[in-house]
Formats: sequence, C-alpha cells, structure tokens
Amino acid sequence: MSKVLTARCYNHLHVPRSYTRGKQRVSVYVTWSYPGEANRDVNELDNRFSTMAEVRRVGWPNFEKPEYDALKFQQGIAGTLELFFVAWEQFQDLVGDVTGHPVPMYQRVDHAGHGLPLDERILADTDTLMVFGLDHMLTEEEATPGEIEAVRDFLTREGTCLVLGPHHDVGVSTDLKQRAMEYAHHGDALVPRQQRFGKYTRSLMKGLGIPIENRYGLRPATEKGSNLIVPLTRFQDVDNKGWLSGVTRFNFHMHLPHYALTIDDPKALRVLATQPIDLANPHPFTESGNREFNTCVWMPPNGKRAGDILFADSTVFSTLFGVDESLRRFWTNIVTTK
Repeated sequence: MSKVLTARCYNHLHVPRSYTRGKQRVSVYVTWSYPGEANRDVNELDNRFSTMAEVRRVGWPNFEKPEYDALKFQQGIAGTLELFFVAWEQFQDLVGDVTGHPVPMYQRVDHAGHGLPLDERILADTDTLMVFGLDHMLTEEEATPGEIEAVRDFLTREGTCLVLGPHHDVGVSTDLKQRAMEYAHHGDALVPRQQRFGKYTRSLMKGLGIPIENRYGLRPATEKGSNLIVPLTRFQDVDNKGWLSGVTRFNFHMHLPHYALTIDDPKALRVLATQPIDLANPHPFTESGNREFNTCVWMPPNGKRAGDILFADSTVFSTLFGVDESLRRFWTNIVTTK
C-alpha cells in the first residue's frame, strides 16, 4: 500500500491549524494542473495563459524591472502563473493578520507534479474554503465523486463557507465573428479569442447541485478617464450577513464572468451585487438588453447544508488588478462574517 503524502501547498508542507473560536481557518485551492498549464504549446492561439514575453510586450514597461529578470523569475507561461501567486500574497497576509492563521495555497497538481484532490487533508483544518477555478477546460480537470462528497460533508459543519470563483468563459460560440466581437468588447490583447475556464468548478457545482453557471468575459464600466471601476449595484436588503458591508466596489479586470442563475429561487440564490458593463463596444450579452452582470452571489445555509456558499471571481483577491480599502473590507468580511 502506497504511503499517503502530507498535503502540499505552495512552496511548503502544510502544518495543520488548530481550531480557534471566532478565527476562521482559510484555505485556497487553485484548480489547475500547474504543469498542464505551463507546458501548453505557445504556438496554440486559444485556451492558454500568456507567456511572460507576451505579458511584457502588452504591459510594457510595467515588467521591465530587475525582479522579472530570467535569473530571478520564471519565464514562459510558468512566469505568468507565478504572477498569480505573487498577487495573492497581500490577501494571504491580510487574512493571516485578521484570523491569526496562515493561509495555505494549494494546487490540484503542483509544480512538481504532486496531485492533491479536495479531501480531508485540506478540509479537516479549514473553515473557509476558496476554490479558484483557473483550469482551462481542455486540461480536463474534474471533481471526483469522492471530492464532491467531501465538500458536501464539509458544508454540514456549522460556521463553514465555500467561496467559489469560476473564471470567465470567453469565445464559446463557433461563430468567429462573435468571438471577434467579444474580444473587441473586453479589449485585453492577452486574452485569446477563445479562453474557456472552469471545468473543475463546473463539475463540483454540478455535483453539489448549485444552479449557477459562469458565462462570458465582460468588461466592467469604469469612471471616466480612469481604470477605477464604477461602484457595484448592491442589494443590501438580501445581504443579511453583511458580506458587502462597507464595500462599494471591487477591482478593475477587463473580462469578468457573469454568474448566471439557472433557476428562479430568491430564497436559495441571492444576488448581492451586479456590476455595470462598459458599453463602448458591443457584446452578445449587452445586445440582448443586459446592462449589468451578476458579480457576487450568496447561497445561505439550506437544509443539511449548514455552511454558506459565496461566488466571487478569483481576480477580486488579486492585487494584479488593483487594491483599495473597499476591497480589503470585502476580504475581511469573508473571514469575519458569522
């Protein structure tokens, strides 16, 4: 019988955290296979992350700094994946300060090829589980029946919270003109005409019976002459727990998912906030008459499920796309809300 390895998180072995009343233990689970993403053929146009060369070219001169030199920083697609980890550090630090617990950053398949499913090694010492759905769908990452059952069991514990962040789904249509329209709408030269994310989170959501889908990649409206995102449209009357208390806006990202509700049940599904869309360039979603998209959704405890389920995109926790006091307040709310 093979030995069960200690759960590995980013760059170190995890040391289990003891329960402390009123102090949430937060864990982040990145759903990608790091090698599967880093080793994608850069000659493929679609469904891959950018290389560091592409990031440097499009983002020039932001990455023309010594810390991004090839002797100090990963290059190729791997370098872009590392940018995600660096940009999540402020979130980890803030949550660590607020809760008194470190925040492990797990990967479904890590740099060295170690696979780590969502199981008791992660869930046993976790109160708030954050699942960042950043796996490209063609890598075929899917939640197993055992993982789905483990998360369902996790949510029977009082005081737990599952934060799901399935990422955007750009270029679903086979119509190349529609893909071109979507590309012109969001305006990010680093995003290919088709970039579909989140097979793992989709399979987890299906297994848990969550009637929500991540759709599109929509550019949020910004205040004139700036990259400051316009305030959220909040629905405070349904936010009983105050998830968005003191939160006026998230950070600016060019292509955010719409969390579409696939059933109409306001008791089970509560849209806490929508985001106005930049209407400068058309998109099939806006051409259908939509002017805002669902950016934060809450599923309160229901039946045997004692834990909360919250939807917010992983970019909301990244300083790659800006950070201010409103965003820090949201981070704090997630780990302090009862």
